[in-house]
Amino acid sequence: MSSHNSSDSKIQVMIVDDHSITRDGLQALLEQAGEFKVIGQAGDGVEAVRIAPKLNPDVIIMDVMMPRKDGVDACREVMETLPDTKVLILTAATNEDAVIEAVAAGATGYLQKFSGRDQLLATIRDVAAGELRVPASVVKRVFSGIRGQTEPSNEQDLAGLSARESEVLTLFSQGLSYAQIGEVKGNSPVTIRNTIYRIERKLGVKTKQEIVVWAVRNGLLDDYTTDNQNF
Repeated sequence: MSSHNSSDSKIQVMIVDDHSITRDGLQALLEQAGEFKVIGQAGDGVEAVRIAPKLNPDVIIMDVMMPRKDGVDACREVMETLPDTKVLILTAATNEDAVIEAVAAGATGYLQKFSGRDQLLATIRDVAAGELRVPASVVKRVFSGIRGQTEPSNEQDLAGLSARESEVLTLFSQGLSYAQIGEVKGNSPVTIRNTIYRIERKLGVKTKQEIVVWAVRNGLLDDYTTDNQNF
């Protein structure tokens, strides 16, 4: 990961929440786990946008509901300056609308605040590795919104992707992890990750969000079901 140096291989995390008790609790939890290093905190979206470029974290854990600037707007602005940083949206709200907006703004993970410790750590780990950890119901609503607003793209030709690449892209866009796709395809997670990188290069996209949007616009998920989801 880009912000690591050789002496510190821990996942570098920034915590953004308007409640200091939540920030401190998360920091204690992450540092106790041993594989994470909390390199900064912010109390609202404005502060997050200001200090994130200086810290260059691997993952930002971002609350949605905050004063001055909410997590959705902050996520959008952070992604413009730090496209390699992953944003994990953490919220107490059960309303999916804000989560859908956050995913559209570039967040690649979502978790409710009442999630357990192990689920939190696993989700941060997966998001840091470049995986998409968003519940199926949210993914489907994001996708249907994109599909409804956009005509299929004629800019790229599906023929540029091999049949195997199209299958891997479809599974990835459905929210499956590298390991899960590997089980389906009979490959290692590393092989799947490299395939995703190759697809990104072929399509000329730079983020996991763009690759999913491309898949939706080109109809790869028209037969999408939630049967194979973990959430």
